[in-house]
Amino acid sequence: MRRPHRLTARAADRTVYLRSHPVLFALLAATRRRPVLRLGRTVLVHHPEAYREILTRVPLDRTAEHTTGGTAARLTGGGLLFDQSGPEHRGSRRELANLLGSDGIAALRPHWQPVLAGLEAELAAGPVDLVPVVRRLAGATAVALTGSTADPLALAAAAERAAATTARAHLPTLLPRPGAERRARRAAGQLTALLPDPRDAMLAVAAVNTTLAALPRAAAWCARVDRWEQAAADAPALAAELLRLTAASPVLPRAAAANATVLGHPVRRGDRLLLVARHAAEAHRDTPTGDPALAAQAPFGLGRHACPGAALARAQLADLLAALAPHRPRVLRTTANPRSALPSYRSCLLGTTPARRPG
Repeated sequence: MRRPHRLTARAADRTVYLRSHPVLFALLAATRRRPVLRLGRTVLVHHPEAYREILTRVPLDRTAEHTTGGTAARLTGGGLLFDQSGPEHRGSRRELANLLGSDGIAALRPHWQPVLAGLEAELAAGPVDLVPVVRRLAGATAVALTGSTADPLALAAAAERAAATTARAHLPTLLPRPGAERRARRAAGQLTALLPDPRDAMLAVAAVNTTLAALPRAAAWCARVDRWEQAAADAPALAAELLRLTAASPVLPRAAAANATVLGHPVRRGDRLLLVARHAAEAHRDTPTGDPALAAQAPFGLGRHACPGAALARAQLADLLAALAPHRPRVLRTTANPRSALPSYRSCLLGTTPARRPG
């Protein structure tokens, strides 16, 4: 049997990026060796140190057009973590940090563990498409986080639609999409209708879409390089490495709120910033050449702009890897999802390797 190879895993994973946002990722690949590059009023930020400087030192406009916060505020009326500032933002972050801290994750874990128990039973019986399984896991977690009484799959589907219809509003594309704003507003309304508090819309969107982007791709990478022994021995450490390599949120769209200088490059107030988390994490390398801690955290942002859900994502992936490890599944087939907000699989079929006969 052919020996698994990391290059194969990286090449297979790269196709997910190219299918989801081909124009954007062709641009990022072509400019990767430029630490900071200005294209009109858009600034591409590739270098890990420049990425760190902007997120920790440069004031950012949380409600600017074509940013996550600005899009969320426009579609839901605002009042969300992503578009808040000052004391209100700090208070919301503290509340969310408590919800997603170690105690919060311990309280959430019973909501996704039954899904993983079902996965083990399914995998023992035959090939399993991991994407629907992770969708159930993400939906159950989002229901618990938001206090929704909706069916977990219905909430997950609504969060996927809301993210998919708004993602291209703040990422480069070749052609305009007539009716995109109307579809985005309708999807946002369908999502908020399932939530007791509409302000939790972006929490549901982040919880569902990050999970769907991260977990199947990370599990497929693990299978392709046959890291199941490490998954069984130390799933949390492997989960952190795989989240760096796959970088579920590869680009963070932001806007500068003040003039600044980053690695000798001027950034002007109002500039649109495309922070390439994938390159800041050095996802294209097996081992980071810079600060390993910065690389591991980069896909989740840094400093006061870091995603509070990073620990949750690592815990969910670690539990998934631990559940899969005894079965040592291999990848039978993967299909990229060109309509998803984040680079994701439409399907990820895993199957167990038949046991070898003695002798």
